[in-house]
Formats: sequence, C-alpha cells, structure tokens
Amino acid sequence: MKFKEIINELREFLIQRDWLNFPAHAVFIHLIEELGEVGKHILFDIEYKTESMGHKKPNKHDLQRELAQSFTLLLQLSLILDVDLEKAWMEELKIMKDRFPREKLNNVRKERDLDVSDNEEKTK
Repeated sequence: MKFKEIINELREFLIQRDWLNFPAHAVFIHLIEELGEVGKHILFDIEYKTESMGHKKPNKHDLQRELAQSFTLLLQLSLILDVDLEKAWMEELKIMKDRFPREKLNNVRKERDLDVSDNEEKTK
C-alpha cells in the first residue's frame, strides 16, 4: 500500500467515526502515551526494567500493535493539523541527507571505532 493510500484509508476511517474533530492536543497526548508503551518494551529489552524489580513485562506481540497505534495517531495528528506528512517527510529526508552525508558519517564511525579500541587497550 502506498503512503497516499494509507492516508486516504485512515482519513475515511476517521471521518466515519467523527474522529477528525478531536483536538490536536488530545491526539498528541494519546500519541505520547502509545510511544511510552513502546518505550516500556525497549526498557525491558535493555534490562533497565525487569520483572525481578517488580515490573510487569510487556507482551512482545503487543509491540507491533503499539507501533501501529503510534503510527496511526501520528497520521491522525497530521490530518487534524493539515500537514502533508508525505511531502514534509520528503523535504526532511533531503535536509538530513545534506546535513549528514554518508561519507562524513563513515569517517565519524571509523573515528569512534578507533576511540573504542583505544579505550579497550587502556583498560587491559
């Protein structure tokens, strides 16, 4: 499915339920709530949170749903705010490509790898 098709299908879904009339701040807060759920999965993955610390481990299968909900809410917010997200994304990608050219980042990665190697040698 192409991006425009996703937007159009979501727009129709939202119109049928009168959900395009929700205030932007409510949709934004809901988006943050869902992103928090994604964050919970990440915190368990890196063992920042554990069941032994009294936290309830999220179901791995739910991560897909949390990401899909976050994506949907971001699209809903863009529709409410009348932002052409596809156009904005394409413009932002061009800015990022100019700002972070691959050649420059490859050099930074090499320097970072050398720094890590130097630190490992010092700790031996």
